Amino acid sequence: MNRLSYNQIATAWDEARATFGPEWKYFDTFLEGIPAPSSFLDLGCGSGRPIAEHLLSLGHQVTGVDQAERLLALARGRFPSGRWIEARLEEYEPDERYDGVICWDALFHIPRETHEGILARAAGCLDPGGRLVLSVGGSEHPAFTDTMFGETFFYDSHPPERVVEILGSLGFEMLVAEFLNPPTAGRDKGRFAIVAQKA
Repeated sequence: MNRLSYNQIATAWDEARATFGPEWKYFDTFLEGIPAPSSFLDLGCGSGRPIAEHLLSLGHQVTGVDQAERLLALARGRFPSGRWIEARLEEYEPDERYDGVICWDALFHIPRETHEGILARAAGCLDPGGRLVLSVGGSEHPAFTDTMFGETFFYDSHPPERVVEILGSLGFEMLVAEFLNPPTAGRDKGRFAIVAQKA
Protein backbone atom coordinates (compact mmCIF):
# COMPACT_ATOMS: atom_id res chain seq x y z
CA MET A 1 0.00 0.00 0.00
CA ASN A 2 2.58 2.59 1.08
CA ARG A 3 4.88 2.05 -1.91
CA LEU A 4 2.03 2.76 -4.32
CA SER A 5 0.78 5.68 -2.24
CA TYR A 6 4.20 7.32 -2.02
CA ASN A 7 4.70 6.85 -5.75
CA GLN A 8 1.37 8.60 -6.33
CA ILE A 9 2.32 11.61 -4.18
CA ALA A 10 6.05 11.70 -5.04
CA THR A 11 6.07 15.26 -6.37
CA ALA A 12 3.87 16.69 -3.61
CA TRP A 13 5.85 14.85 -0.91
CA ASP A 14 9.16 16.04 -2.34
CA GLU A 15 7.95 19.64 -2.31
CA ALA A 16 6.62 19.32 1.24
CA ARG A 17 9.94 17.90 2.47
CA ALA A 18 12.21 20.49 0.87
CA THR A 19 13.47 21.78 4.24
CA PHE A 20 13.81 20.62 7.82
CA GLY A 21 10.94 21.12 10.21
CA PRO A 22 11.12 20.73 13.99
CA GLU A 23 13.26 17.61 13.60
CA TRP A 24 16.36 19.66 12.84
CA LYS A 25 17.50 19.66 16.49
CA TYR A 26 17.64 15.86 16.61
CA PHE A 27 19.93 15.79 13.60
CA ASP A 28 22.19 18.36 15.24
CA THR A 29 22.57 15.98 18.18
CA PHE A 30 22.96 13.00 15.87
CA LEU A 31 25.79 14.66 13.92
CA GLU A 32 27.57 16.33 16.83
CA GLY A 33 31.27 15.42 16.80
CA ILE A 34 31.05 13.19 13.70
CA PRO A 35 33.78 14.29 11.26
CA ALA A 36 33.35 14.53 7.51
CA PRO A 37 33.56 12.46 5.49
CA SER A 38 31.57 9.84 7.39
CA SER A 39 29.13 7.31 5.96
CA PHE A 40 25.42 7.15 6.68
CA LEU A 41 22.60 4.74 5.91
CA ASP A 42 19.22 6.44 5.41
CA LEU A 43 16.41 3.87 5.74
CA GLY A 44 13.26 5.23 4.13
CA CYS A 45 15.18 8.01 2.39
CA GLY A 46 12.35 9.14 0.12
CA SER A 47 13.50 11.76 -2.39
CA GLY A 48 16.63 12.50 -0.36
CA ARG A 49 15.28 15.80 0.93
CA PRO A 50 16.05 17.23 3.38
CA ILE A 51 18.09 14.63 5.26
CA ALA A 52 20.42 13.10 2.67
CA GLU A 53 20.74 16.51 1.02
CA HIS A 54 22.00 17.97 4.32
CA LEU A 55 24.45 15.12 4.93
CA LEU A 56 25.86 15.31 1.41
CA SER A 57 26.26 19.09 1.70
CA LEU A 58 28.47 18.50 4.76
CA GLY A 59 30.75 16.19 2.77
CA HIS A 60 29.38 12.88 4.06
CA GLN A 61 28.58 9.75 2.08
CA VAL A 62 24.97 8.53 1.99
CA THR A 63 23.33 5.23 1.10
CA GLY A 64 19.57 5.71 0.82
CA VAL A 65 17.07 2.86 0.84
CA ASP A 66 13.40 3.18 -0.12
CA GLN A 67 10.74 1.07 -1.81
CA ALA A 68 9.10 3.93 -3.76
CA GLU A 69 10.83 4.04 -7.13
CA ARG A 70 9.49 7.48 -8.06
CA LEU A 71 10.97 9.01 -4.91
CA LEU A 72 14.27 7.26 -5.57
CA ALA A 73 14.30 8.60 -9.13
CA LEU A 74 14.11 12.12 -7.70
CA ALA A 75 16.97 11.34 -5.30
CA ARG A 76 19.16 9.85 -8.05
CA GLY A 77 18.57 12.79 -10.36
CA ARG A 78 19.19 15.43 -7.74
CA PHE A 79 21.99 13.79 -5.72
CA PRO A 80 24.07 11.60 -8.04
CA SER A 81 26.88 11.29 -5.47
CA GLY A 82 24.59 9.27 -3.19
CA ARG A 83 23.98 5.54 -3.43
CA TRP A 84 20.26 4.83 -3.87
CA ILE A 85 18.80 1.34 -3.36
CA GLU A 86 15.24 0.19 -4.06
CA ALA A 87 14.25 -2.27 -1.33
CA ARG A 88 11.71 -2.92 1.40
CA LEU A 89 13.14 -2.15 4.84
CA GLU A 90 11.74 -5.43 6.16
CA GLU A 91 14.04 -7.30 3.76
CA TYR A 92 17.06 -5.02 3.33
CA GLU A 93 20.39 -6.36 4.57
CA PRO A 94 23.10 -3.67 4.88
CA ASP A 95 26.27 -4.66 3.03
CA GLU A 96 28.60 -1.99 4.45
CA ARG A 97 29.59 -0.49 7.80
CA TYR A 98 28.26 2.96 8.67
CA ASP A 99 28.97 5.74 11.13
CA GLY A 100 25.29 6.51 11.50
CA VAL A 101 21.85 5.19 10.57
CA ILE A 102 18.74 7.29 9.96
CA CYS A 103 15.21 5.89 10.02
CA TRP A 104 13.05 8.99 10.14
CA ASP A 105 9.27 8.82 9.67
CA ALA A 106 9.63 5.42 8.00
CA LEU A 107 9.42 2.67 10.63
CA PHE A 108 5.82 3.45 11.54
CA HIS A 109 4.74 2.62 7.98
CA ILE A 110 5.76 -1.02 8.54
CA PRO A 111 4.08 -3.73 10.69
CA ARG A 112 5.49 -3.58 14.22
CA GLU A 113 6.43 -7.24 14.29
CA THR A 114 9.21 -6.43 11.81
CA HIS A 115 10.63 -3.45 13.73
CA GLU A 116 12.99 -5.31 16.03
CA GLY A 117 14.63 -7.07 13.08
CA ILE A 118 15.09 -3.79 11.20
CA LEU A 119 16.64 -2.17 14.27
CA ALA A 120 18.87 -5.20 14.86
CA ARG A 121 20.22 -4.95 11.31
CA ALA A 122 20.79 -1.22 11.83
CA ALA A 123 22.75 -2.00 15.00
CA GLY A 124 24.71 -4.68 13.18
CA CYS A 125 26.08 -2.31 10.55
CA LEU A 126 27.26 0.28 13.10
CA ASP A 127 30.67 0.24 14.74
CA PRO A 128 30.89 1.03 18.47
CA GLY A 129 30.15 4.71 18.92
CA GLY A 130 27.95 4.79 15.82
CA ARG A 131 24.66 6.61 16.11
CA LEU A 132 21.02 6.08 15.21
CA VAL A 133 18.33 8.74 14.76
CA LEU A 134 14.81 7.37 14.67
CA SER A 135 11.20 8.43 14.88
CA VAL A 136 8.36 6.12 15.92
CA GLY A 137 4.69 6.41 16.77
CA GLY A 138 3.88 8.11 20.03
CA SER A 139 1.34 5.76 21.58
CA GLU A 140 0.13 2.16 21.70
CA HIS A 141 -2.63 1.81 19.12
CA PRO A 142 -3.57 -1.02 16.81
CA ALA A 143 -2.39 -0.65 13.23
CA PHE A 144 -4.47 1.85 11.29
CA THR A 145 -4.68 3.73 7.99
CA ASP A 146 -4.89 7.44 7.38
CA THR A 147 -4.73 9.73 4.36
CA MET A 148 -2.06 12.15 3.15
CA PHE A 149 -2.32 14.19 -0.07
CA GLY A 150 -5.44 12.16 -0.85
CA GLU A 151 -3.72 8.74 -0.66
CA THR A 152 -4.10 6.05 1.99
CA PHE A 153 -1.15 5.04 4.19
CA PHE A 154 -0.60 2.25 6.72
CA TYR A 155 0.71 3.02 10.23
CA ASP A 156 1.87 0.79 13.06
CA SER A 157 4.28 1.20 15.96
CA HIS A 158 5.34 -0.17 19.29
CA PRO A 159 4.82 2.36 22.09
CA PRO A 160 7.93 4.50 22.69
CA GLU A 161 8.95 2.74 25.90
CA ARG A 162 9.07 -0.59 24.07
CA VAL A 163 11.26 0.88 21.31
CA VAL A 164 13.68 2.24 23.92
CA GLU A 165 13.74 -1.20 25.54
CA ILE A 166 14.53 -2.90 22.20
CA LEU A 167 17.32 -0.44 21.48
CA GLY A 168 18.79 -1.00 24.93
CA SER A 169 18.84 -4.74 24.31
CA LEU A 170 20.73 -4.08 21.05
CA GLY A 171 23.50 -2.21 22.86
CA PHE A 172 22.35 1.39 22.38
CA GLU A 173 22.41 4.12 24.97
CA MET A 174 19.85 6.90 24.59
CA LEU A 175 21.16 10.42 23.95
CA VAL A 176 17.65 11.80 23.35
CA ALA A 177 14.29 10.08 23.81
CA GLU A 178 11.33 12.45 23.82
CA PHE A 179 8.06 13.35 22.16
CA LEU A 180 8.42 15.38 19.00
CA ASN A 181 4.67 15.78 19.20
CA PRO A 182 2.55 14.01 21.83
CA PRO A 183 -0.60 12.10 20.91
CA THR A 184 -3.88 13.99 20.98
CA ALA A 185 -7.43 12.88 21.62
CA GLY A 186 -8.03 13.14 17.88
CA ARG A 187 -6.39 11.50 14.88
CA ASP A 188 -2.79 12.43 15.77
CA LYS A 189 -1.20 9.39 17.43
CA GLY A 190 1.98 11.35 18.11
CA ARG A 191 5.65 10.98 17.19
CA PHE A 192 8.57 10.07 19.43
CA ALA A 193 12.16 11.00 18.55
CA ILE A 194 15.25 9.01 19.54
CA VAL A 195 18.94 9.67 19.11
CA ALA A 196 20.98 6.72 20.34
CA GLN A 197 24.63 5.69 20.36
CA LYS A 198 25.97 2.18 20.10
CA ALA A 199 28.01 1.38 23.21
